[in-house]
Amino acid sequence: MSNAILVLFAHPALQRSRVQRALAKAVRDLEGVTFHDLYEAYPDFDVDVAREQALLAAHDVVVLQHPLYWYAAPPLVKQWFDLVLEHGWAYGARGTALVGKRFLCAVSAGGDEAAYCAEGENRFSLRQLLAPVEQTARLCGMEFLDPFVVYGTHALGEDEIEAAAAAYAARLGALRGAER
Repeated sequence: MSNAILVLFAHPALQRSRVQRALAKAVRDLEGVTFHDLYEAYPDFDVDVAREQALLAAHDVVVLQHPLYWYAAPPLVKQWFDLVLEHGWAYGARGTALVGKRFLCAVSAGGDEAAYCAEGENRFSLRQLLAPVEQTARLCGMEFLDPFVVYGTHALGEDEIEAAAAAYAARLGALRGAER
Protein backbone atom coordinates (compact mmCIF):
# COMPACT_ATOMS: atom_id res chain seq x y z
CA MET A 1 0.00 0.00 0.00
CA SER A 2 1.29 3.46 -0.80
CA ASN A 3 0.76 6.61 1.20
CA ALA A 4 -1.08 9.60 -0.26
CA ILE A 5 0.95 12.77 0.29
CA LEU A 6 -0.42 16.30 0.55
CA VAL A 7 2.11 19.09 0.01
CA LEU A 8 0.90 22.36 1.51
CA PHE A 9 3.07 24.88 -0.31
CA ALA A 10 3.34 28.40 1.07
CA HIS A 11 5.48 31.04 -0.61
CA PRO A 12 4.17 34.60 -0.96
CA ALA A 13 6.84 35.64 -3.48
CA LEU A 14 7.54 32.53 -5.53
CA GLN A 15 8.69 34.52 -8.56
CA ARG A 16 11.74 35.61 -6.52
CA SER A 17 12.66 32.13 -5.26
CA ARG A 18 15.07 29.84 -7.05
CA VAL A 19 15.15 27.14 -4.39
CA GLN A 20 11.48 26.83 -3.44
CA ARG A 21 10.51 26.99 -7.11
CA ALA A 22 12.88 24.08 -7.86
CA LEU A 23 11.65 22.06 -4.87
CA ALA A 24 8.04 22.60 -5.94
CA LYS A 25 8.78 21.60 -9.52
CA ALA A 26 10.49 18.40 -8.33
CA VAL A 27 7.42 17.13 -6.44
CA ARG A 28 4.44 18.83 -8.10
CA ASP A 29 3.74 15.96 -10.51
CA LEU A 30 4.94 12.96 -8.50
CA GLU A 31 2.52 10.05 -8.46
CA GLY A 32 0.55 9.96 -5.23
CA VAL A 33 1.35 13.58 -4.37
CA THR A 34 -1.26 16.33 -4.23
CA PHE A 35 0.49 19.69 -4.56
CA HIS A 36 -1.58 22.50 -3.01
CA ASP A 37 -0.28 26.07 -3.33
CA LEU A 38 -1.88 27.98 -0.45
CA TYR A 39 -0.98 31.45 -1.75
CA GLU A 40 -2.42 30.59 -5.15
CA ALA A 41 -5.61 29.19 -3.60
CA TYR A 42 -6.06 31.94 -1.01
CA PRO A 43 -4.46 35.23 -2.14
CA ASP A 44 -6.92 37.07 0.10
CA PHE A 45 -6.31 34.68 3.08
CA ASP A 46 -9.98 33.60 2.97
CA VAL A 47 -9.30 29.91 3.65
CA ASP A 48 -12.00 27.36 2.73
CA VAL A 49 -11.96 25.30 5.91
CA ALA A 50 -14.15 22.46 4.63
CA ARG A 51 -12.01 22.08 1.50
CA GLU A 52 -8.79 22.03 3.50
CA GLN A 53 -10.12 19.54 6.04
CA ALA A 54 -11.26 17.25 3.21
CA LEU A 55 -7.77 17.42 1.68
CA LEU A 56 -6.15 16.55 4.99
CA ALA A 57 -8.56 13.68 5.60
CA ALA A 58 -7.78 12.17 2.18
CA HIS A 59 -4.01 11.96 2.73
CA ASP A 60 -1.67 9.93 4.94
CA VAL A 61 1.31 12.30 4.96
CA VAL A 62 1.13 16.09 5.24
CA VAL A 63 4.12 18.12 4.05
CA LEU A 64 4.37 21.81 4.91
CA GLN A 65 6.77 23.33 2.37
CA HIS A 66 7.88 26.93 2.80
CA PRO A 67 10.81 29.31 3.10
CA LEU A 68 11.81 30.47 6.56
CA TYR A 69 10.51 34.03 7.06
CA TRP A 70 11.73 35.72 10.23
CA TYR A 71 12.30 32.32 11.87
CA ALA A 72 8.82 31.06 11.01
CA ALA A 73 6.50 30.11 8.18
CA PRO A 74 4.94 32.81 5.97
CA PRO A 75 1.81 34.43 7.46
CA LEU A 76 -0.80 32.47 5.50
CA VAL A 77 0.38 29.29 7.24
CA LYS A 78 -0.60 30.71 10.64
CA GLN A 79 -4.00 31.73 9.27
CA TRP A 80 -4.42 28.24 7.78
CA PHE A 81 -3.51 26.55 11.11
CA ASP A 82 -5.87 28.81 13.08
CA LEU A 83 -8.84 28.14 10.82
CA VAL A 84 -8.39 24.57 9.56
CA LEU A 85 -7.13 22.78 12.67
CA GLU A 86 -10.34 23.24 14.61
CA HIS A 87 -11.00 21.97 18.12
CA GLY A 88 -13.27 18.95 17.87
CA TRP A 89 -11.94 18.11 14.41
CA ALA A 90 -8.14 18.19 14.59
CA TYR A 91 -7.63 18.03 18.35
CA GLY A 92 -9.53 17.75 21.62
CA ALA A 93 -11.54 14.82 22.95
CA ARG A 94 -13.45 14.34 19.69
CA GLY A 95 -10.82 15.81 17.38
CA THR A 96 -9.27 12.71 15.89
CA ALA A 97 -9.29 13.43 12.15
CA LEU A 98 -5.49 13.63 11.91
CA VAL A 99 -4.46 10.93 14.38
CA GLY A 100 -1.85 8.61 12.91
CA LYS A 101 -0.92 10.80 9.95
CA ARG A 102 2.69 11.85 9.45
CA PHE A 103 3.83 15.47 9.20
CA LEU A 104 6.96 16.74 7.46
CA CYS A 105 8.30 20.29 7.25
CA ALA A 106 10.24 21.04 4.05
CA VAL A 107 11.97 24.34 4.70
CA SER A 108 14.50 26.54 2.96
CA ALA A 109 16.67 28.99 4.89
CA GLY A 110 18.89 31.73 3.54
CA GLY A 111 21.51 31.26 6.24
CA ASP A 112 23.95 28.38 6.26
CA GLU A 113 23.52 25.46 8.66
CA ALA A 114 26.21 26.76 11.05
CA ALA A 115 24.09 29.87 11.68
CA TYR A 116 21.33 27.70 13.17
CA CYS A 117 22.78 26.56 16.49
CA ALA A 118 23.34 27.95 20.00
CA GLU A 119 26.71 29.39 18.96
CA GLY A 120 25.52 30.57 15.56
CA GLU A 121 24.17 33.88 14.39
CA ASN A 122 20.54 32.75 14.82
CA ARG A 123 21.12 31.18 18.30
CA PHE A 124 18.66 28.32 17.73
CA SER A 125 18.63 25.20 15.61
CA LEU A 126 16.09 25.04 12.84
CA ARG A 127 14.42 22.18 14.72
CA GLN A 128 14.02 24.49 17.73
CA LEU A 129 12.50 27.18 15.51
CA LEU A 130 10.01 24.60 14.23
CA ALA A 131 8.93 23.65 17.78
CA PRO A 132 5.51 25.39 17.54
CA VAL A 133 4.73 23.50 14.31
CA GLU A 134 5.96 20.25 15.84
CA GLN A 135 3.76 20.76 18.90
CA THR A 136 0.77 21.58 16.68
CA ALA A 137 1.27 18.35 14.73
CA ARG A 138 1.69 16.33 17.92
CA LEU A 139 -1.39 17.90 19.54
CA CYS A 140 -3.35 16.74 16.49
CA GLY A 141 -2.02 13.19 16.94
CA MET A 142 0.38 13.29 14.00
CA GLU A 143 3.90 11.90 13.93
CA PHE A 144 6.36 14.76 13.36
CA LEU A 145 9.14 13.63 11.03
CA ASP A 146 12.68 14.98 10.84
CA PRO A 147 12.45 18.10 8.68
CA PHE A 148 13.83 18.36 5.16
CA VAL A 149 15.96 21.51 5.14
CA VAL A 150 17.88 23.36 2.46
CA TYR A 151 20.31 25.82 4.07
CA GLY A 152 22.28 28.67 2.52
CA THR A 153 19.82 29.24 -0.29
CA HIS A 154 21.22 32.66 -1.21
CA ALA A 155 24.61 31.15 -2.04
CA LEU A 156 23.57 27.93 -3.81
CA GLY A 157 24.51 27.30 -7.42
CA GLU A 158 22.19 25.67 -9.93
CA ASP A 159 23.77 22.22 -9.46
CA GLU A 160 23.27 22.43 -5.70
CA ILE A 161 19.66 23.52 -6.15
CA GLU A 162 19.03 20.62 -8.53
CA ALA A 163 20.60 18.20 -6.03
CA ALA A 164 18.40 19.56 -3.23
CA ALA A 165 15.30 19.21 -5.41
CA ALA A 166 16.23 15.61 -6.28
CA ALA A 167 16.81 14.81 -2.60
CA TYR A 168 13.41 16.29 -1.73
CA ALA A 169 11.66 14.25 -4.42
CA ALA A 170 13.45 11.14 -3.15
CA ARG A 171 12.34 11.88 0.43
CA LEU A 172 8.71 12.14 -0.67
CA GLY A 173 9.09 9.01 -2.78
CA ALA A 174 10.36 7.13 0.26
CA LEU A 175 7.47 8.43 2.36
CA ARG A 176 5.00 7.38 -0.29
CA GLY A 177 6.18 3.78 -0.12
CA ALA A 178 6.99 3.65 3.61
CA GLU A 179 5.20 1.10 5.75
CA ARG A 180 3.63 2.23 9.00
